[in-house]
Amino acid sequence: MSMQSFNEYNLSEEIIKALTNLGYETPTEVQSKVLSLALDKKDLVVKSQTGSGKTASYGIPVCELVDWKENKPQALVLTPTRELAVQVKEDITNIGRYKRIKATAVYGKQPIAIQKTELKQKTHVVVGTPGRVTDHIDRGTLSLDKIDYLIIDEADEMLNMGFIEQVEAIIKELPENRVTMLFSATLPEAVKRLSHQYMKSPIDIEIKATGLTTEKINHVLYEIHENDKFDLLKDVSIIENPDSCIIFCRTKDRVDTINDQLKKSGYSCDKIHGGMEQDDRLAVMNGFRRGEFRYLVATDVAARGIDIDSITHVINYDLPLEKESYVHRTGRTGRAGQKGRAITFVTPFEDRFLKEIEAYIGFEIEKITIPAKEEVSRKRSAFQAKMQLEPIVKKSKGEQLNKQIMKLYFNGGKKKKLRAVDFVGTIAKIDGVSADDIGIITIKDTASYVEILNGKGPLVLKTMKDTKVKGKQLKVFEANK
Repeated sequence: MSMQSFNEYNLSEEIIKALTNLGYETPTEVQSKVLSLALDKKDLVVKSQTGSGKTASYGIPVCELVDWKENKPQALVLTPTRELAVQVKEDITNIGRYKRIKATAVYGKQPIAIQKTELKQKTHVVVGTPGRVTDHIDRGTLSLDKIDYLIIDEADEMLNMGFIEQVEAIIKELPENRVTMLFSATLPEAVKRLSHQYMKSPIDIEIKATGLTTEKINHVLYEIHENDKFDLLKDVSIIENPDSCIIFCRTKDRVDTINDQLKKSGYSCDKIHGGMEQDDRLAVMNGFRRGEFRYLVATDVAARGIDIDSITHVINYDLPLEKESYVHRTGRTGRAGQKGRAITFVTPFEDRFLKEIEAYIGFEIEKITIPAKEEVSRKRSAFQAKMQLEPIVKKSKGEQLNKQIMKLYFNGGKKKKLRAVDFVGTIAKIDGVSADDIGIITIKDTASYVEILNGKGPLVLKTMKDTKVKGKQLKVFEANK
């Protein structure tokens, strides 16, 4: 049965309020099929492409089911990439905002000390990459004895990236009496074996992939010699004149080169690949998500974890050598009901890889002729006009939610024997404020951070400047974003 509204799932008021503020109106197909079963604590194997709304399909029940009073993690979400870990953590934080659900992301290339400090706090949901999760388990910094929910996201990508053995090792450390949900765009044998071996009578759910049909995404290819690719890229970008486009390359060096060449040609662009610092990668992704630049040059590391509804074009500058990568790359466009265009450059020596991809996706990709110089000249002025337009910076999904939230900094924490309950007890006594207006509280050694919800931040900030917490007068400021 397909539900028409989130109100039909018997969700708590706090979750419904967050979903409304996030702009979730009606459940997507995967959400309508998963939510009831997940809320009933059934093991699930869900075949669903990225961009179908699956993060919310497990994020909503996890936020609904975890016990706020329990300090140890109750849900573990495994993701193949750091970008996806950060994104899932943000989505779960937003969905659980009014229930004060605390989610923590753990991944490589970020100092482990920062993550250890976060994991010492009350944490309901941990989202992480297999390598870093294993590291925390080995160090004893991630408590597993209260884990009731395990979500394996993008399981096929875990397999492609060589993580499947680490995933199995993590599963063996978890309590047997748990709910397990596995999500995957494709279901290779190793992923099926994982579900049979470690899950209890899992229910199979399959969502038809729109990215492999020509309804939502128009797939075309150009046959081109290697040395002529960059000239073709410039001509195609003029003909197509995309609003938002990802250009996929096979290597980090190629990404660097193409990005530099495009910038010299005046393109609004940036790059992302695995050789970059994590903070730089996240900054680029956030900039692209907000529409600050039009072209993103990327390796396959960016094919997963990009949750952006408005990418109009994907260009495979280099043909992917793995057939699954074609699906993941082209699935970046044609999302959220919009149409997209997937353009692939194929050199004369890549026929075998192309045939493998076409056999896998079930149709031949249409070959089209190289753009004529006259057509490129005719469309150049429209292209240049769009290039000179100031980008319209888009608001994030959580912006409506977050504008009602003020995060306060207090200059006291564990060393002053302060606990979350001390802040709740004090702040909830302010006239016009209740415990429902208090969000996530983070207590560190010498500082505490308290989120104030529902636009009550200025009132609480003003009052707390002259109000003691547990008999102590603390300095209080609005925390930096």
